Amino acid sequence: MPPPKSVPKDKILKAPGGAKAVQAPAADDKAASASQAAPKLEKPVTLATKNEDFNKRRAEQAEKDKKAEQEKAAADDKAKNCERARNYQQSLNSGARLSRTDKNGERSFLSDAERQQELDTAKKALADCK
Repeated sequence: MPPPKSVPKDKILKAPGGAKAVQAPAADDKAASASQAAPKLEKPVTLATKNEDFNKRRAEQAEKDKKAEQEKAAADDKAKNCERARNYQQSLNSGARLSRTDKNGERSFLSDAERQQELDTAKKALADCK
């Protein structure tokens, strides 16, 4: 069944009975030919180029993942060290007697001067944690 007579011939895509429809306007043809000409100027993509690009992206992603993992491990280590320093500072501030084991395996207690020196060292370590 043919389209109504009110439909312009250039809007008919397919006519019944094998009759050919009218081509689209010339402006569309020029735009289509221009868009087809652009890809022809580009270098054709081969399988080797695709593999090279894929391997490059994969290597970059692996490098990013490795760097992120190292940063996370460093942050975890820093958090643990800060927690140890806080606990040690609390022990020093508590006033309880603290002992050390010397190289001979004998236990000796910290004097007030040694305690103050250890407290200063702990404060320096905690300064990096804040």
